[in-house]
Amino acid sequence: MNSASPSTATAPLAVESDLQIAGDILSVQHLLQPAREHPATVAEFAGLARSIAANRAEWEHLVRYDATTRWYHRLRTVPQATDSAQAGGAPVGYEVWLLSWVPGQGSGRHDHGASSGVLTVLDGELTEHGPRGALTLGAGAQRVFAPGYTHEVVNDTLEGAVSLHVYFPGLTEMPMHGCSAPHREHASA
Repeated sequence: MNSASPSTATAPLAVESDLQIAGDILSVQHLLQPAREHPATVAEFAGLARSIAANRAEWEHLVRYDATTRWYHRLRTVPQATDSAQAGGAPVGYEVWLLSWVPGQGSGRHDHGASSGVLTVLDGELTEHGPRGALTLGAGAQRVFAPGYTHEVVNDTLEGAVSLHVYFPGLTEMPMHGCSAPHREHASA
């Protein structure tokens, strides 16, 4: 008779973050909110972007590709709801932009000032270069960002791409980063 028992050693439990447990909320469709006329949360703004993306008839005929300059078109401007100040400050106003990207085009490194945003790739593939490195975004992919988030978006492929950008509140500035300061020449007499 063998009195030895099987090994019962267990590995230590790893602490998991909410993201590790639940996954990326943007990839769990049943957790996402449907679009409202005046979204108030990040999830609702992401839902708004998805609903516009799904309605190709609203935007597809507007897309233009221009190799000489960046092409963009403002789809919507929605002011802050008039009753929102009395109802606790939400929902905020927002803007929706449609952008095209020819191969090799990029945004330059920038942030969006005081605006938060949702970037949704509608067609093609884009690469976002952010604080955590490069991230490839295919059609349907979404990224959300807070005010002051610095990134660069580039079309690194050989095909055109189209993206949708929702900014809340509406975009008032887009400071560029990583550009050298203008060099002033001084003339000597």
